[in-house]
Amino acid sequence: MTEPRRHGEPVVSVQRADASALRLRAARETPSPARAAVRETHTAVVLFVGDRAYKLKKPVDLTFLDYTTVAARRAACQREVALNRRFAPDVYLGVGEFSSPDADVPEPVVVMRRMPTERRLSHLVREGSAVDDALRDVARLLAAHHASESPSREVGKQGTRDALSSRWEASFAQVRELSEDGTAPDGVAETERLVRRYLAGREPLFDARIEEGRVVDGHGDLLAEDVFCLDDGPRVLDCLEFDDSLRYVDGLDDAAFLAMDLEQLGAPESAAFFLAEYSEYSGDPAPPSLRHHYVAYRAFVRAKVSLIQAGQGTPGAEAAAHRLITTALRHLRASAVGLTLVGGLPGSGKSTLSGALADRLGVTLLSSDRLRKELAGIPAEQSAAAAYGEGLYSPEWTNKTYAALLDRASTLLSRGESVVLDASWSDAGQREAALAMAERTHADLVALHCQVPDGTTAARLATRAPGTSDADLDVATAMAATEPPWPEAVRVDTSDSLEAAVIQALAAIRPRATSQAPVFRRPYMEPG
Repeated sequence: MTEPRRHGEPVVSVQRADASALRLRAARETPSPARAAVRETHTAVVLFVGDRAYKLKKPVDLTFLDYTTVAARRAACQREVALNRRFAPDVYLGVGEFSSPDADVPEPVVVMRRMPTERRLSHLVREGSAVDDALRDVARLLAAHHASESPSREVGKQGTRDALSSRWEASFAQVRELSEDGTAPDGVAETERLVRRYLAGREPLFDARIEEGRVVDGHGDLLAEDVFCLDDGPRVLDCLEFDDSLRYVDGLDDAAFLAMDLEQLGAPESAAFFLAEYSEYSGDPAPPSLRHHYVAYRAFVRAKVSLIQAGQGTPGAEAAAHRLITTALRHLRASAVGLTLVGGLPGSGKSTLSGALADRLGVTLLSSDRLRKELAGIPAEQSAAAAYGEGLYSPEWTNKTYAALLDRASTLLSRGESVVLDASWSDAGQREAALAMAERTHADLVALHCQVPDGTTAARLATRAPGTSDADLDVATAMAATEPPWPEAVRVDTSDSLEAAVIQALAAIRPRATSQAPVFRRPYMEPG
């Protein structure tokens, strides 16, 4: 048997009686790293002989691909070698041929180095082996490939909000078509609602990703089964080659495929670690909401495939589909973009609670006290104390401050960033403006009203060190006299410990916290 030469050199033949005979002979042998074996997928047969693997395309027409002619199979083999050499150049040796006296035309075959099965990432994860170093190397390899891609309009258009929406909607329709009565499995209706809500308000996020060159010609099918962790670095095989548009993805979407697969292998910590490493190597400042959304997308696509397999009678496929839909739902709930208003009178502990919440949730904190002084051009710690309704606290300045606060929050929400807004929210009109902005950006609004006994307020204000807030007890008393009811807000008692208040607040913000996916954390930032 002669192996094909490197790219650019003449293709040589691999002489055998015929491919089917070789497959039959290989199937009779006990698989082992040094002996023959065979593996079959819905589009190919892979023959393992010695230190080589030979991949033949099946002569099938599956609508999304057509390999019914030798010419089509040859083109597919050549395309597979060219694309996969981007990730494993020393594994994909070239395109060879199986020829037979009975065949008019030789059969093209992808010739590869045989990888050791015991070094598959999926095998290592199932065995409980330490894989952090390997995942770090894969993240570095993937990020380096993505960085090497030159942005193009053809690739970029697949990263728009509408393109992603179309792919989601196609999957929803296909899942419903798989049911005899047109109903979808449990969880699909909520999946549809959460996906549409997220995408509806996030067009600026996806536009920014395209402008930043984040949409690339990636791998498209990054499974742990196709990653081999060798001593000299990872080899990543089997990229998606039959449809370029499905390979043109946001780099984070590409990485999310492997994160989703690691979760299905029972390694959610490894999944989160891998995405964190990818973000580090790629310098990607993507909001956690987008990471969750892409993991959910990959899980739902895999669920669709499992439902197709269930219809074909594959054992365990239906259970796998339900498990994947549950995974998608967890991440979609975690991806929901939220606007949290934390209000209350001076001395109520609202700023302390706001900071703790932003830190716990890993979201952005915006403070009216800081923003007010920023707009006035003075340092946040500089005193601007005045009587109630005067100076920087006049109605004009207050309206200007709240308008800027909501404008900044709107920009962040549209880019997938959840926000905590620290302000008194003692005016009904300002509360209504916040609600209207949340509706425009399709963000989930939760209002928290911090309250303490009057005696506690007085004691706190009497002992409070100078800071961004200038309110004293006289201001707090005047505000209390005019503050309208806030029935929509959740009352938070902040007279006890900070942790007790945080627990109350989180119960309102994330009522399904026990069923949510782990949060992709980042430190909160307070502008100004």
